[in-house]
Amino acid sequence: MNQRTNNRQFIFQPVLWLVLVTMPFWITPLGGYTDLASRLLVIGLAAMATNLLIGHTGVMSFGHAAYFGLGAYATGLTLKYLVPSTPVAFLVGIAIGTLGGMVIGYLIVRLRGIYFALATIAFGQVFYFIAFRWNTVTGGDNGLRGFHRLPIDLGFMQFDITSSLVFYYVVLAVLAVCALAMATILRSPFGHTLQAIRENERRAQFLSIPVNQHIWIAYTLSCFFVAVAGALYALLNNFASPHDLYWTQSGDFVLMAVIGGMRSFWGPLLGAAIFVVAQDYLSGITQDWMFFIGLIFVLVVLLLPRGIAGLFQRRAS
Repeated sequence: MNQRTNNRQFIFQPVLWLVLVTMPFWITPLGGYTDLASRLLVIGLAAMATNLLIGHTGVMSFGHAAYFGLGAYATGLTLKYLVPSTPVAFLVGIAIGTLGGMVIGYLIVRLRGIYFALATIAFGQVFYFIAFRWNTVTGGDNGLRGFHRLPIDLGFMQFDITSSLVFYYVVLAVLAVCALAMATILRSPFGHTLQAIRENERRAQFLSIPVNQHIWIAYTLSCFFVAVAGALYALLNNFASPHDLYWTQSGDFVLMAVIGGMRSFWGPLLGAAIFVVAQDYLSGITQDWMFFIGLIFVLVVLLLPRGIAGLFQRRAS
């Protein structure tokens, strides 16, 4: 079984990266566009980051949109009001989103179950209402406008990320680095400890594992990666919306993880691909596109408890 699993991973990884590297060239003939491919990667990264906490640590959160939105707003505000530099704005967005997650995680880490999930929603809604009401700074309900991603000056040359194609490969490179970091974390002793907490938290406590500390670190790491996605999302759209902070956005990340497979590393990216493509296509046909997304979710929960990635694993085993 282990040999089969290794062979499957050996084949799957190159195919996945080949699909992602060539996506801008085959998505357009299929009716898509390059920015849609970039959005798929960004939202997929956010879903994978959320699943780092939910699927691999066993802690439910419906508030990750807060740090996604914080990353987006901090990036946009930096470009608009502080420094006209894309790398600086990107790093500021990541730092603000991670700091928010670190502080909120410290406050709620002792909670468990539904109380933890509700606390994440409550704190997330605080950030949402700040962005929604602070019209003079955030643009309120109209969102934050008036900023654009700028070419990166390397001294000897300019890297023109204003091009949709170039920016796609920047996003793909960031996704690759983040995926490598997450995979390294999950394969480390710390990652195995997180899985032990997921399987049986009480037994982990009996083994003298500082459970609260591990959950807080996992929460912070998850918020870091979702803040990276939020900063990229602001640069992709040249816009930040209060909806990026709303709890339903967090629910979408969870939904993507469930559809793709929470126990699978790449499952959330697959779920995000299905969600983003279906949303883009169905919203142009009907205003009730969420009904069909919900139908997909219900069918997956009923027929594929391990998600779509779990179906592939079962067929290969």
